[in-house]
Amino acid sequence: MEAVWKWIADVNGAVNGVVWGPIGLVLLIGAGVVLTCCVKFFQVGHLGHWWKHTMGSFFKKSEKKEKTEKKSISQFQALCTALAATVGTGNIAGVATAIVIGGPGAVFWMLLAAFFGMITKFAEIVLGIYFRRRNPDGEWSGGTMYTLKDGLGKKKGFKTVGSVLAVLFAVFTILASFGIGNMSQINSIMLNIKTAFFNDAPVMIGGYDVLPLIIGLVLTVIVALVVLGGLQRVATVAEKLVPFMAVLYIVGSLVVIGINYQNILPAIGSIFTDAFTGQAAAGGVIGTVIVQGCKRGVFSNEAGLGSSTMVHASADVKEPVKQGLWGIFEVFMDTFVICLLTALTVLCSSANTMVNSENASTAVTLAYAQYFGQAGKIIVAVALTLFAFTTVLGWSQYGGKAVEYLFGVKGAKVYKVIFSLMTVSGAVMTSSLAWDVSDTFNGLMMIPNLIGLVALCPLLIKLTKNYVDRHIKGKQVEPMLSYDPKLQKEMQEPETVEAE
Repeated sequence: MEAVWKWIADVNGAVNGVVWGPIGLVLLIGAGVVLTCCVKFFQVGHLGHWWKHTMGSFFKKSEKKEKTEKKSISQFQALCTALAATVGTGNIAGVATAIVIGGPGAVFWMLLAAFFGMITKFAEIVLGIYFRRRNPDGEWSGGTMYTLKDGLGKKKGFKTVGSVLAVLFAVFTILASFGIGNMSQINSIMLNIKTAFFNDAPVMIGGYDVLPLIIGLVLTVIVALVVLGGLQRVATVAEKLVPFMAVLYIVGSLVVIGINYQNILPAIGSIFTDAFTGQAAAGGVIGTVIVQGCKRGVFSNEAGLGSSTMVHASADVKEPVKQGLWGIFEVFMDTFVICLLTALTVLCSSANTMVNSENASTAVTLAYAQYFGQAGKIIVAVALTLFAFTTVLGWSQYGGKAVEYLFGVKGAKVYKVIFSLMTVSGAVMTSSLAWDVSDTFNGLMMIPNLIGLVALCPLLIKLTKNYVDRHIKGKQVEPMLSYDPKLQKEMQEPETVEAE
């Protein structure tokens, strides 16, 4: 049996080395560059516009009070649900690990990947909204599966290719949802709670440490109560937790950085200088710093995986590009705010010099503990717990939509029950093989997704130009809202065109 497990581990390692190695990352960044050029660096050229209609909309009463359709969720709820899945342990432990292994320069490559990732996620959401449809329950269903089947599949000679890639993407999503989206996150929560509140002391009954099981059962009940309530309940919980956990972590990090204000400029300088020299050059392999930065960045914001599209497609919005603006903000918030704060917290406090590759993920905890003592450990534990828990909620929707694509609405309901029950196994599991395998499936999601995005670049250009012409240049042209003529007609109404 050990030989079988070793064979699985070896095969997984080989595949993982491709999808998360230099080849896969070059494809990922390359696609981001192509897409960014296609929309003429939209994230920079129209920075004021997307900021005004995302973060700026929080201060506009008219937008706050928009009524949401019964079977859909608001734009802000879609953002929070997507952020719930993307903002996870990777933003804290992942960034710290990248710095320890690759040096401060890894942060530069993380930010560079995120810059192009803004448009990759923008493209995913725009196309996901354009190719969505309503399911038998009246809810919006969209995502990379539908983009591949009805977008790529409609191109001459690509019908079979589009359908096959759609199925593969759905299968990879389902498998990844149980690992990266559930068990590994729950295991992180269990470890955080055990460390912060029980000092790693076991609770022995009959010679067995029952604490992981107890924590797992409690989390299973909580996850089931939220997940089985459907997307709207998940969105409601995410809408409350995401802003809270983000503010908690941002304030804590700013305090640590502020105390070490004299190290801010040197830390920022090391991010840029070490990107091509420093630790990377000293090790003789500059590829290490690039791979670590890009991989951890993508792992954090998920731009290129095609995952969050499935939640954004459920938003109560007619304009594909209008929801795509939230995708740009999502990557900005995840990487340029939270991940960068993590990096500066570690670098300014010099916590990265107190750890090695084996315990690199504890660098942030050590930085907080330096200035807040035991309270600092609890703050990080709470932040990691909330980040991981909301990731579970977000991925439950990703997996559910993938199952719905393959087996229908009833299949998705069965999936949610199984997903909830799997929670307890994450708390008691000790082997890392399940995490490694699910990590590979997570990376495999990006291959069909990127193929579809690049192939549909001409359509993305048309949709973006149509939006810019109407909402920025003030031209009177017919809007492009859906691939389906019936939905296009249903959603098309006289619009108030706002020119900047």
